[in-house]
Amino acid sequence: MTQEQRPQPSDFFKDWKEREALAEGMIPLIGKLYRERNVALYMYGRNMVNKSVIDLMKEHRFVRQIEHNELSEFETFPVIKALSEMELGPAHIDAGKLTVKYQEQGNGRDLYQFLLEELADNLGNGQKPLPQPQDVVLYGFGRIGRLMARLLVEKTAGGDVLRLRAIVVRKGKIEHDLEKRASLLRRDSVHGSFKGTIRVLHDEDTLVCNGNPVKVIYANSPAEVDYTKYGINNAIIIDNTGAWRDEEGLSKHLDCPGASKVILTAPGKGDIPNVVFGINDDQIKPDGKLLSAASCTTNAIVPVLKALSDEYGIKKGHVETVHAYTNDQNLIDNYHKGARRGRSAALNMVLTETGAAKAVAKALPELTGKLTGNAIRVPTPNVSMAILNLQLEKPTSREELNEYIRRVALFSPMQQQIAYTISDEAVSTDFVGSREACIYDSQATIVSGDSCVIYCWYDNEFGYSCQVMRCLEKMAGVHWAMYPR
Repeated sequence: MTQEQRPQPSDFFKDWKEREALAEGMIPLIGKLYRERNVALYMYGRNMVNKSVIDLMKEHRFVRQIEHNELSEFETFPVIKALSEMELGPAHIDAGKLTVKYQEQGNGRDLYQFLLEELADNLGNGQKPLPQPQDVVLYGFGRIGRLMARLLVEKTAGGDVLRLRAIVVRKGKIEHDLEKRASLLRRDSVHGSFKGTIRVLHDEDTLVCNGNPVKVIYANSPAEVDYTKYGINNAIIIDNTGAWRDEEGLSKHLDCPGASKVILTAPGKGDIPNVVFGINDDQIKPDGKLLSAASCTTNAIVPVLKALSDEYGIKKGHVETVHAYTNDQNLIDNYHKGARRGRSAALNMVLTETGAAKAVAKALPELTGKLTGNAIRVPTPNVSMAILNLQLEKPTSREELNEYIRRVALFSPMQQQIAYTISDEAVSTDFVGSREACIYDSQATIVSGDSCVIYCWYDNEFGYSCQVMRCLEKMAGVHWAMYPR
């Protein structure tokens, strides 16, 4: 079919129920592809795995709004059903884009024949993304550590790619420390409950998360840990503590038997590569041992700055971050080594510094010395905003700039880093759980000649954790075939 406007249903309720039934029918097909074949389906970049009926229907609605087409469950279900019947190898397949491609380029071909041609190099390819599963250890179990645990468990699939094997923490002061750790993973005031079940094996210091046994290792420093004692080998350590940020400090992890590489979830110092995935992840080398995933704010602003720099050029600019408070601040007024941060996070807007503007240069050297930055901590627990006030090298218009970023968000290699919203009612809580590094607010864009003001939301916890996850996959050597090409 073509992308012509669909006639308005004469019976909205009947239309809804029919589409609801189709979405319900998609769930076992999507799940089977993921569990048995390591094939993850997407809807214009949005993961369809482990989603509810309503979630899937909302993903279709998102495409209709953002792409101004009439894509619905009626069109995508036959594609997903056909995919489930094919001998596919591990891959990431965008079912939404594949459906639209068939609508526009099918040229009368049978759907199954079209898919055979589109996926020809994948059919019968049983090669796994990794020769053997990669062991992963979380060193530290705070906000980012627990979200990384959720992501790793969610992405277990058939169990032959990344496996969360252990969590390293200091022994707590209460008797039931393990139960407390499990409870913090199970319930989260911001991100909701854990999607699954968690069993506590007290005698074995183990949490079983959706069938994944995860050892809890108690240690005060990396020097106390021997991972091989727990059957863990060649592990990638994700340091969520931020206690060590330079090569000397992070190398302590590499001295642990069973550890092979380290990712820092904070800005690195010295010669440690600071990687914003999707921008400069070419710095992740097969023989590299240490890397930093930079900061949440750096990950949020660099993709949009990269897109604007490529298309328009940037003369200079200022980045103002309106940032949710963090555990580094005080709940009520108390002593703090940092200026202003000692004042109550729950009661004040706190003006502070951010190194994100300077850190941009590590990912985008062409912007060295062109940006200044500051931050305001505000009394919200999660989701922040970056305001980019830029002078471009050539003039544009609001409509032109928005359309450019829309296409970047939907069709460029930065699709995972930049999302796009057209809602003029969106507020910060709407973006809790966003998997992109930032969400471009098209309704807030201001353009005057060669000057523009851009507003970018970002889930400074979960969106950032997803960026760390992408760095982890690449560091582990995971490669997914992507369709459509």
